[in-house]
Amino acid sequence: MTPPSPSPADPDPAPRASRKAGVWHRLRHHAGVYAVLCRNSLVREMSFKTNFLLWIGVELLWFALQLAFVAVIYQHTESIATWSRWEVVLLVGASQFIQQLFTAVFLTNCVQLSDHVRTGRLDFFLLLPVNPRFLISLRQLDWGAFVNAASALVVMGYAAARLGLRPDALQLAGFGLLCVAGVLIHYALMFMLATVSFWTVQAQGLVWGYYNLFNVARVPDAAFPSGPFKVVFTWVLPMLLVANVPAKLLAEKLSSPWEMLLLLSLAGAVLGISGLVWRLSVRRYTSASS
Repeated sequence: MTPPSPSPADPDPAPRASRKAGVWHRLRHHAGVYAVLCRNSLVREMSFKTNFLLWIGVELLWFALQLAFVAVIYQHTESIATWSRWEVVLLVGASQFIQQLFTAVFLTNCVQLSDHVRTGRLDFFLLLPVNPRFLISLRQLDWGAFVNAASALVVMGYAAARLGLRPDALQLAGFGLLCVAGVLIHYALMFMLATVSFWTVQAQGLVWGYYNLFNVARVPDAAFPSGPFKVVFTWVLPMLLVANVPAKLLAEKLSSPWEMLLLLSLAGAVLGISGLVWRLSVRRYTSASS
């Protein structure tokens, strides 16, 4: 007597369990690879301790100059649009925090993509048993940038204390989520600019040009009148959203949650588009042996 076949309402759970096990295995595999990459990056940084400390000092000096610039401006005015002095300091700190997180995780890797294409090293990444975009995007970690990100948090904490802000756990969690969204937006846009190297061989000028636009994020969005500039830096290159929205959340200057939803939606959209651009670029790639 043959056993009854499973009904459509009671499908065989074995394939589903197998797929879940496969996904979990891939996640563990990539997590293990990333741990090795982080350790290798730390060893590399500690091999050149003077350079490591020097760059931390340079970034801290640049951050101090930005804060000094804000102090000079507020010697001549009480507010910029609706932003007081310490609210702008909070914004500058949020911008620095997001920029340094991006620098720590993604900047070096995005900059190096054009070299991988030009020299043919991309062949090596495509042959490894790891997702090539994962490896290209996360191969090196800048540990010094985490120190600079911590200094930005200290400045933000001091500014919040001067403003009398006491953010609760929900606000802090929302701030963290928005910062992650901002970092991912920067990564996706810069990664797409770096893929231009599949057509032009060199794209580092575009990548560094985008990085220099980060300075726009340190200015309150309310300071800009409605017009093409504000539209471009809100929708095309959302610099104004990336730092302003997290800072507004902490400073309790958000009139509605639509800005947060917009930032999160843009993060998902540009990540999806960058995935399509990456697949198109890889099809365009001709290896060093061709």
